[in-house]
Amino acid sequence: MAVGARSGHDEPEDRPGASAHSGSAGAAEDGTAASGTESGGGASVAGAAKKKNPRPFWKELPLLIGVALILALLIKTFLVQAFSIPSDSMQNTLQRGDRVLVDKLTPWFGSEPERGEVVVFHDPGGWLEDTQAPEPNAVQKFLSFIGLMPSAEEKDLIKRVIAIGGDTVECKKGGPVKVNGKSLDDKSFIFEGNSACDDQPFGPIKVPKGRIWVMGDHRQNSLDSRYHQNLPGGGTVSNDEVVGRAIVIAWPVSRWATLPIPKTFDQPGINAAAAAAAPGAIGLAGAVPLVLWRRRRRTATVGAVRNDA
Repeated sequence: MAVGARSGHDEPEDRPGASAHSGSAGAAEDGTAASGTESGGGASVAGAAKKKNPRPFWKELPLLIGVALILALLIKTFLVQAFSIPSDSMQNTLQRGDRVLVDKLTPWFGSEPERGEVVVFHDPGGWLEDTQAPEPNAVQKFLSFIGLMPSAEEKDLIKRVIAIGGDTVECKKGGPVKVNGKSLDDKSFIFEGNSACDDQPFGPIKVPKGRIWVMGDHRQNSLDSRYHQNLPGGGTVSNDEVVGRAIVIAWPVSRWATLPIPKTFDQPGINAAAAAAAPGAIGLAGAVPLVLWRRRRRTATVGAVRNDA
């Protein structure tokens, strides 16, 4: 019965003269079958290991969301952040409701604001005293925290850098803005029909090191550095208050555009610090060889006198 069961044949259990043979044959067949079953089972297990069922998408979703939120938070903190334009002070360069992306990376490497850049900066103190920020809901707070929406609670401003530390800036009624004695051609970026500063002339003002002088492109609708000269800093903003440079209008799509530096800020001679340093540098470069030549000559003369002695 055991042999028949193993071999799979319905033969009599007591077949004459064939017990031993049948037993050995059955054992052989049984061994073959067993080994076949065993190897087949091993292959099946290996195949099952290779063909492991993927995890359902709904199980992966929380992990994907978590990674996305962490990346968004890192990008907001170290790379770029979105800001909303709340007023008309930068027209026509920026319109109320525009969303701009601000570069926060380069300041980490020691980059400082430059003339002509559009920058976002924290309220230096007293600039937005009478401005009431709208109360955000929970969703807006969360999206602001991860950088997908600008913060409604922070008091930030956006203006154009006109002068940097060490510059002298001024503007007389009916005249242009001057930086280090050079007139700015601002017609390419100030609001059409505006004057350079007729509503609030100023200067000349020496901008302290590590600070900037800022103005809005809509000059007659911008409470900028000109209007805060009575505050600490004399209307200037510390570089430490600057969040970063606005590099692109990201929303709405119809207004997508970069925010380059106008060419007037690159005109020759506007960099007073470099111009003032140039004569000194040239003089030093010319003096060094002369001093070395005289020293060599004196050494040679002293040596000749000693030899004669």
